[in-house]
Amino acid sequence: MSQKTYLWILKLGIYAAFIIVFFVFKNLLFPYITSKQISFNILIEALFILWLAFIIKYPEYKPKMSYITYGLAGFFLTLVISSIFGVDFNLSFWGDIERMLGVFHILHFLAYYLIIISVFREWKDWKILFIISIVFALFMSFNSKGYGTIGNTAYMSGYIIFNIYFVLLLFFREKHLGWRWLYFIPLPFYVMAFRRASTTGAHVGLGVGIIFLLFLYAVLCKHKKLKIIMISAFLFFTLFITLLFVNKDSDWVRGNSYFRAVGEVDFQKNTFQTRLISWRAAAKDLPSHPILGTGHGNYAITFDKYFDPSFYDYTRSETYFDRAHNNVIDIASTSGLAGLFTYLFIFGVVGFYLIQGYRQKKINIHEFVLLSSLIVAYFVQNLAVFDSFVTYLSLMIVLGYVYWLYQSDEEWVVPRDKELDNKEIFTLAGISLIIIVIMYQFNIKPFQMLVGTINGQRAWAGGQVEATYDLYQEALGHNTILDRDSRTSLNRLFSGGFSKLSKLDPAKAEEIIKFNIAIAEANVAYNEHDSLNQMMLAQLLNAAASFYANNQEKFEHYSSRALEAIDMSIAASPGRVPIYFQKAQIYITRGEQEKALETLKYAVELNPAYYDSSCHLAKTLFFFKQEEEGYQYMDQCLDMGGSSMLSPADFVKNMINHYVELEDMDRIILLYEQLTQLEKKNAEHWVNLARLYYDQGETDKAREAATKAGELDPSIKQYVDEFLSEISK
Repeated sequence: MSQKTYLWILKLGIYAAFIIVFFVFKNLLFPYITSKQISFNILIEALFILWLAFIIKYPEYKPKMSYITYGLAGFFLTLVISSIFGVDFNLSFWGDIERMLGVFHILHFLAYYLIIISVFREWKDWKILFIISIVFALFMSFNSKGYGTIGNTAYMSGYIIFNIYFVLLLFFREKHLGWRWLYFIPLPFYVMAFRRASTTGAHVGLGVGIIFLLFLYAVLCKHKKLKIIMISAFLFFTLFITLLFVNKDSDWVRGNSYFRAVGEVDFQKNTFQTRLISWRAAAKDLPSHPILGTGHGNYAITFDKYFDPSFYDYTRSETYFDRAHNNVIDIASTSGLAGLFTYLFIFGVVGFYLIQGYRQKKINIHEFVLLSSLIVAYFVQNLAVFDSFVTYLSLMIVLGYVYWLYQSDEEWVVPRDKELDNKEIFTLAGISLIIIVIMYQFNIKPFQMLVGTINGQRAWAGGQVEATYDLYQEALGHNTILDRDSRTSLNRLFSGGFSKLSKLDPAKAEEIIKFNIAIAEANVAYNEHDSLNQMMLAQLLNAAASFYANNQEKFEHYSSRALEAIDMSIAASPGRVPIYFQKAQIYITRGEQEKALETLKYAVELNPAYYDSSCHLAKTLFFFKQEEEGYQYMDQCLDMGGSSMLSPADFVKNMINHYVELEDMDRIILLYEQLTQLEKKNAEHWVNLARLYYDQGETDKAREAATKAGELDPSIKQYVDEFLSEISK
């Protein structure tokens, strides 16, 4: 192919990457993530074939020596090495479906960077790229959801930050004064999208970036009046932000939608406290893996190992952290000091090139200030989150642009077109064969597996048990590098639905049981110290034991293996309370009453304020007819807010009868509130709850409950009207 044809195709491919931001294929598992990354992988792999042939035929287009490129290459090489020596190579290198951030996937961003710096040799190339980016981001901003097609508000916020700066870069680069102001059109929409996303880390990152921008202008501006304006703006903005922080709980801050974001920056917030616990875990583990860490992407292992039960004081959900929610800590933990050094080296050399370029007048003041501010905003934001598809894509563009700015004044000769030769043919043919194999094995097949997984989930939702198994078996038959999440999703379906197997042919039921256990064991084989996978295996083995309750040999086989698996799970995360609930359930299945109760009491001791433990223990005590002690823990369960954990309805009714005898109105109300949720269409429960509210003086709640009763049962309308009238009086 001619030089012009190569360049045209490669540039078109670079631009096409932005279309992928809109991809959300609903027939895939985790569609917001997998749709984009798989499509991007395929695009880059196709471009990589052409790029290699291009730079071999036209070596003048090879990337020039740059410490940015060396830094990126060194960082990714460190990730590869850490994956090899880490605790779970599969997760490190291939990643999982929920994140798609394994080394294999993010290496495609390195390839994207290399293609960009090879073919973008003129400002018009960058101008088109920035315009495409801000236009696509504008379309994304019109989406009423806070996350658009990106799927996560934190990712959306980072994406908007990059494009705000791209707008400013275009504005200051544009020579035509009339056109220049048109670049500001997207900004109001970006601001609205940024507010909808409402991500605290992004607000802090952008705020720090703006302060740094004003500071640089104040220091570097040579025009005296403008310098005074910039110093004043810097001082005003800094003092104003400080004032907002000091008064963040005041009405004038809380009542303003623009200022409210400052109030959300609270170091006492539950989310910040849980992250502190997470970061302390990373600090404890670093001495064990100082050089290469636990392996890229393996943060969950560290988090589980040092999980602190006090975590439940701040949240009852989101208790599994597979990322540190701080890029620096995450990198240090998973790729060690080597990974952290190479990561920071990238930003160090970017700063060096910006400073040198500015001093040598290769980079004007606006580009120097804006790019420096953008890097600061991005880096600060990532102290509360981690990279995603859109931020990796945008970061590679910024790094490539800094590379181009520093190299742009160097002379280079546009090579003459050359005839098609054997070297070009062999390169295209040989590399194409390798890339096509990679593309099929590591992208097409996973895509087919993900489609099959969703089909299996739909079959389960439709009550088709055998069809679910067959579809999952077909999906997993592709034998891909991303099978772990598909296996887990099937395991979750059957771990709570083994009772459905009793309706199937015994041979088929046994086949399904063995298949589920086999794929759970395959996940455990990646890393036997994975607490979550071991617990899933234990749940399945215990369910299998229950299924074979009438077959002593099989019961004992599965039950003993369940105990082994749950003990491995506990060893991997001794502070994680719910694992002990599962161990107690295994003991209950085995009929070992004392061990079950002993296990649950230990769980209560881990964090007495975690009401789940008291609720589980109370219900278990009632199951074993130890009612006196059961009511002691039931009191704790209710008083700490655990009524929502109580079921079935008959059990709740028995509890109500007990507390009625004690005339304990507060606990009776809690139980009735739960009963109305378990039997939502029973008007009598709502009537009783309304009367209880009224007796306690909670008239608004009484009115709502009575109205609900009337809606459910029109025959009691007269009674409801009289009751409402009584309340009004």
